[in-house]
Amino acid sequence: MNISASALTATRLRMDVIAENIANSSTTRTETGEPYRRRFVVFQERRGTRDFASFFHGTSNVPGPNTVPGMSHIPGPRHTDRGGGVRVVHIGEDQSDFKFDFNPTHPDADEHGMVRLPNVEVVQEMVDMMAAFRAYEANITALNVFKDMATRTLEIGR
Repeated sequence: MNISASALTATRLRMDVIAENIANSSTTRTETGEPYRRRFVVFQERRGTRDFASFFHGTSNVPGPNTVPGMSHIPGPRHTDRGGGVRVVHIGEDQSDFKFDFNPTHPDADEHGMVRLPNVEVVQEMVDMMAAFRAYEANITALNVFKDMATRTLEIGR
């Protein structure tokens, strides 16, 4: 549940940053005097008690409470094994070159009539937004499945 919650929070921030990029796709002057620079979100695994790789490549051959008899050679989850989810470690600025447009009447045009435009590609931002939305949707689905499983487990005891 915590893993999905952390992913929902991180993905929501990613969608907010993408929306900001789209909203500023034609901003030619910011507080710094430059055009708006595209921003991006950097995620990192938030480690739990064991990392994902060691969970599946564990070396324990001792049957635990969560192993199937006769399959003790396959590492299985232990009650202390849990993932940590994801976290945002950085919101960076894309340092790629600005685009240029010839528009001599624009207030930000240089002496040659060229206007520096943000380095935001709206189509790419829309694709990124769709991917982020799908990730958000998948985590909501996982959370709902977990909730349903927990509810049904509690109903077994009745």
